[in-house]
Amino acid sequence: MDSQYEGTAHASPPQPSRSRTTLRVNGDPHTLSVDHRRVLLDLLREVLGLTGAKKGCDHGQCGACTVLVDGRRVNSCLLLAVALEGSEITTVEGLAGDGAELHPVQRAFLERDAFQCGYCTPGQICSAVGVLAEAAAGHPSHVTDPRAPSGEPVALDRDEIRERLSGNLCRCGAYPRIADAVEDVIR
Repeated sequence: MDSQYEGTAHASPPQPSRSRTTLRVNGDPHTLSVDHRRVLLDLLREVLGLTGAKKGCDHGQCGACTVLVDGRRVNSCLLLAVALEGSEITTVEGLAGDGAELHPVQRAFLERDAFQCGYCTPGQICSAVGVLAEAAAGHPSHVTDPRAPSGEPVALDRDEIRERLSGNLCRCGAYPRIADAVEDVIR
């Protein structure tokens, strides 16, 4: 062995870069030393013990990991946690607030039996909450009538609901009941 390489076989691997990051999760501040490579989903599940958001595809294609960041729905498997410094993160566990009463979307999902195996349900619920906020803020979708006034709330009919929730997959096929639950909330 060359002398320039002696002793390197047992050297410890380089330590990942970490940053002190503060996130407000479900209303509570959390200041953590976060590996720069850690995605929000893994931080929520493995560090904070919030297991509602699920790891489905790990590629942002199924929506099982959907949470709200500053009120907007996101795929938490795609976001680096350190990039969210100071953000407000809401998971399905935090939608009910102090826990006294379920969020209207959670209640509608229960009343409509809008789940079967339940794996996608937390992501579906968070996405539905995001959909309601987006429509109220006037954000159009691909099926919004182009003649609709810009910036005005968008009426959520069945086509709008289906289009807006199309990024969340349900392997059991509970889509009709999921759309029913969202319709119940907007009535």
